[in-house]
Amino acid sequence: MARWPAPVGDALTRFVFSLALPALLFRMMSGLSKLPPVDSRLLIAYFGGCLVVFVAGRLIGRAFGLDGVAQSVFALGGVFSNNVLLGVPYAKAVLGSAAMPSVALVLVFNALALWTLATVSVEWARHGELTARGFIATARSVLTNPIVVGILSGAAFGLTGWPLPAAIDEPLAMIAQAAAPLSLVALGMGLAQYPLGAAWRESLAICALKLAALPLCVFALARMLGLPPTETRAVVLLSSLAIGANVYLMARRFDSMVGPVAGSLVISTAASALTTPMILAAIG
Repeated sequence: MARWPAPVGDALTRFVFSLALPALLFRMMSGLSKLPPVDSRLLIAYFGGCLVVFVAGRLIGRAFGLDGVAQSVFALGGVFSNNVLLGVPYAKAVLGSAAMPSVALVLVFNALALWTLATVSVEWARHGELTARGFIATARSVLTNPIVVGILSGAAFGLTGWPLPAAIDEPLAMIAQAAAPLSLVALGMGLAQYPLGAAWRESLAICALKLAALPLCVFALARMLGLPPTETRAVVLLSSLAIGANVYLMARRFDSMVGPVAGSLVISTAASALTTPMILAAIG
């Protein structure tokens, strides 16, 4: 069967990212007053695990003989999950609506925290100094992200306690229902553009960090913090997912590790179809 042209996949991804998923998350968060409370310590478990694995990734990257910039991109591949296109529909289907506030809380901070971490690491490797301009640019890009806008605006409306008018809620519901299936279609079409590449050792090492080391660290921190079962399952699920396409974008941006990252995207997406259910079954 012939492939769809790349512009078709790009357009579908923009629709899902800019409209369908923000509509789903806005509608969900607009009922914030009715949602179950979320233990904010899940952020410590999730991003604490990311920090541990990122540092380990830098050290492993050094063992591969990579320079500081390549080490940063390599390490980011070990911690940045495909939480938007894969995590939201997966969590909703497997864990149910009760876990979605936990997922949304991670999504709000995910891009800001991990992009900032990687940017700091790259800039330090390049110049040995950090700049305010870099931090401001990162914060601006995150706060204008449609996913983050959908979550924050929905939460702000939800705090009012008002119900969504039917004229707004019904169209949002129809768009939101398409979010999960279209996300998976867009993901599949996007993966067809990424070659496996020749640097398979680095690709497999990134996948091992992402699919095994990160969920293990996040689960260990969640247990140490005594997180409730719902929050624990949510953060472990998100940490066990395939590598996010944002890592490929960063590799392109810094012109480093493009081939290994592209390969790891394909491998981790295929492998996580087995490893994520196994991990969730193991933690109950």
